[in-house]
Amino acid sequence: MSAAARDLRISSAVASARVSQLEEHLNVRLFQRTTRALSPTKHGNLFYRGATKIVEAVEEAEADISSITRSPRGTLFIAAPIGMGQRLIAPAIPLFKEANPLIDIRLRLSDRKVDLAGEGLDAAFFLGVPEDSTLKIRKIADCERVLCAAPDYITRKGEPKSYEDLSSSRHDCLNMRYPGAPEFQWPLVTKNGVKKVAVTGPFESDHGDVLTSWALDGHGIILKPVFEIARYLASGQLVAVLVDEPPVPAQMACLFTHRKRQDPKVRLFLDFMVGHIQRALAEMPMR
Repeated sequence: MSAAARDLRISSAVASARVSQLEEHLNVRLFQRTTRALSPTKHGNLFYRGATKIVEAVEEAEADISSITRSPRGTLFIAAPIGMGQRLIAPAIPLFKEANPLIDIRLRLSDRKVDLAGEGLDAAFFLGVPEDSTLKIRKIADCERVLCAAPDYITRKGEPKSYEDLSSSRHDCLNMRYPGAPEFQWPLVTKNGVKKVAVTGPFESDHGDVLTSWALDGHGIILKPVFEIARYLASGQLVAVLVDEPPVPAQMACLFTHRKRQDPKVRLFLDFMVGHIQRALAEMPMR
């Protein structure tokens, strides 16, 4: 309820009052309320499905008009991983807005898995392999990844000689963990094919930049897309390890919902952002 209120730019109290008014109008209870939880009733789910169809019909009608007038307008809700969002997407949004003044952008950055439909998102950028096959995918690039650590760590712990060293107690690996995380192993390309290596370490986080900070401070080895840490590799603050057994490249892509007609402003945003990201990656010194 609080998240919905923030999206609508109203207070939680006003949002709650409007739901109560709707329940009174329909003469049914839409939510089961306790002091700890809020969940939809059978009637609530039924009304939600019907309301969603109405919203989609309105959006399709608006999309048709936008296509005719060639002036897409409205608000886009976009999600992206923190590193990708900060370095590649956020800098381009003002440029997109300048070229498309009738479209507003709401950018949410998080390294956790997002629910496109449940969170009311128009599109979500990601690195890796998506689990939801009902969504459409717009591929952007295959991103090289690297294992690296600070020189201080290598001095203290030594450099790993093979992927087997990572799964032993000899090395500390800094891993990304969050509820529902799809990848709890590091996939490495070895002479015997791809090996998924289970790694452990003293620290874990759901924030990619926190892992980078820990690695810079000498606390362990990280697996990162090269574009996120290129400057640290170039300066020598981080050093690539196991270069003969590198991580499998990660797919960079964008997810969006499958509809009969794609919203023109979504298509316009994706075309703009895909082109910008591809150019930025091509121009970025990777090592």
